[in-house]
Amino acid sequence: MIHVDTSFLVDLMREAARRQDGPATRLLESRPDEVIGASVFVLCELAAGAELARDPASERERVARLSSSLETVMPDDRLPATYGRLLATLQRAGVKIGTMDLLIAATAVEAGAPLLTRNLKDFERIPELQILSY
Repeated sequence: MIHVDTSFLVDLMREAARRQDGPATRLLESRPDEVIGASVFVLCELAAGAELARDPASERERVARLSSSLETVMPDDRLPATYGRLLATLQRAGVKIGTMDLLIAATAVEAGAPLLTRNLKDFERIPELQILSY
């Protein structure tokens, strides 16, 4: 399973809206047998984005369609320790990171899954995280 970041899903939705394959669509098509998982934290970010859109009802529908094609990854009781360890390591190194990004990364680390993202700037600083980009 590959975990996806919000940036990947937003790119997929934008490419679909333009009816034009882009890097996110091509990457997905190159891995037809891969299970794609999105943590509940990614889905929360998508839901927030839908509510902030000019047409929330339409955007909620687009997000729901996309979400139904993904495996939703829920955290388990190991996540707090992983999150805490990663946050402490980053803070000791003087690295700041957003809470949601760290929750998304910690979920992937805990699952032993790579995280597919366009957002290398934030995620490449996280120890133990395997990153795939496009």
